[in-house]
Amino acid sequence: MSSTYIDPTADVSPDASIGAGCLIWNWTKVRESARIGEGVSIGQSCYIDHGVVIGDRCKIQNSVSVYHGVTIGNKVFIGPSVTFTNDRYPHAAAPRSRTWSTFVGDNVSIGANATIVCGVEIGEQAMVGAGSVVVEDVPPRTLVVGNPARILRLLGDEELEGTTGDG
Repeated sequence: MSSTYIDPTADVSPDASIGAGCLIWNWTKVRESARIGEGVSIGQSCYIDHGVVIGDRCKIQNSVSVYHGVTIGNKVFIGPSVTFTNDRYPHAAAPRSRTWSTFVGDNVSIGANATIVCGVEIGEQAMVGAGSVVVEDVPPRTLVVGNPARILRLLGDEELEGTTGDG
């Protein structure tokens, strides 16, 4: 595996764990206790909050926000400007009362500008269409689209070929 590259403009906490072969591009912030697996590419202007877990061989495009409480599996694609939330009842002046966890399974693909509302699980090999707002769990091997995101259809083997490393 190639060596890790961290752009000089990136702000990566010394308390973060960065796997071998990662690419962390310009103006990205990775906070303390974040764990990033091997071979992960994180585009420019991303925010990876404290305690976030990202599996191996993920590709995170530009301007993605991943907040505390999010766990991302292996070989996940996250399109540009995707946002993960972590508070269902945010207030500017009130202290946070609870962080809601979100889990993204292996081999998931999330399209550009999608919003993943906290407290959901996105099953393995699922796909989230661009611009979708995910407010409830997404079953494995399904395509969801819209606001709120709804199941459009199940995904066939030919659509998933190559996502697990088997094709």
